[in-house]
Amino acid sequence: MKDLYTFDISPEAAIETYQQVQTAYQAIFDEMKVQILVAEASSGDMGGSHSHEYHLADPAGEDTVAHCTSCGYTANDEVAASKAKQHHAANTTSPSSYGLWRGITKDRNTLINAWYPKENGGHLNLHAIKNLVPGLDTSVHDPLLLWELAVESPETALVNIIDNRLSQSFEKMHSKLPLLPDQLKDDFIGPQFATSTSANGQGLNLLALAEGDGCPRCESGTLTISCALELGHTFYLGTRYSDPLEALVSLPENPSKPIPIQMGCFGIGVSRIFGAVAENRADNRGLNWPRVIAPFEVAVIPSSAVTDEILAFFDALVDGRSFDAVLDDRKKAFGWKMKDADITGYPVVVILGRAWRERGVCEIQCRSLELKQEVSSSELPQFLEHLLQKL
Repeated sequence: MKDLYTFDISPEAAIETYQQVQTAYQAIFDEMKVQILVAEASSGDMGGSHSHEYHLADPAGEDTVAHCTSCGYTANDEVAASKAKQHHAANTTSPSSYGLWRGITKDRNTLINAWYPKENGGHLNLHAIKNLVPGLDTSVHDPLLLWELAVESPETALVNIIDNRLSQSFEKMHSKLPLLPDQLKDDFIGPQFATSTSANGQGLNLLALAEGDGCPRCESGTLTISCALELGHTFYLGTRYSDPLEALVSLPENPSKPIPIQMGCFGIGVSRIFGAVAENRADNRGLNWPRVIAPFEVAVIPSSAVTDEILAFFDALVDGRSFDAVLDDRKKAFGWKMKDADITGYPVVVILGRAWRERGVCEIQCRSLELKQEVSSSELPQFLEHLLQKL
């Protein structure tokens, strides 16, 4: 991970710096010719009020990203929202239509009941609950067992978190629902709370994001859900660390009143990028590197043994040029060398075959552009430089 920390004197300057780093990251990914999803993200333990993740959509990805087909809204599944599909509320007149997940807070004083619609294969989104209950401990397998130890204390509480699609029927149905296990009903003396709205007043959607959900930012868009590989993360930290560390700076206009430094934290995964790009661009023939991170941009492969004429040709080709090239002079069969070039993933392959020996014509192959073309030796350097600009 290549880390960067920034320090500014005002929130406005810090946000401007943040945007400049975002632009630099985007330029890096653009040069590698990979499509990146810049997703709103949780700041997590790092803290701060503003963060983004940089994802490469790929079926092998361990993360999940939602992207709007209309307005471009993009977020990871920890913070992504969607408009609830109302057809989930079709049948909420029976306890069997209510899904229930129980959890407990880290202080073991609050039991959480999360109620969600079970129809149409809906699955609970734990991130939505954690956003409402920051102290939730999702690692506990049996929260009732832990809560039972403290249930007679006045400090204990029961919180019912209700998906918005169930909110209207919950009041009528709650007496039929297992809010508490039978063995705890007589012992619990603490307060009970219920909520079906988020901190911003919107109805809660406790179901995991699904393909085709409505976009929360625009009226017409729908969400596509992609597996993705995270390649970078940026955080606007503000005074998250400068306040407790008393990292202050005095400004010329008011030197007697120091102010806390505004901080940013940025990370891009250098080694992770190599693995992700290799995974994403590989095909059934092998790796397929973009030009900027390929081991060599051009591989020159003779179809016969390397001669002094071939060595002279190669030296003239690379002399003073802006591209990196390698001559495969190994004592292997031509077919073996070609297959090895495919597996290695060179952006461009130059073949010196019979046409080159007889007429001075090379064959150029480029898998990314699906190109196979004959070019004369005299035109080859300029042709390669022009071709590589597209890669």
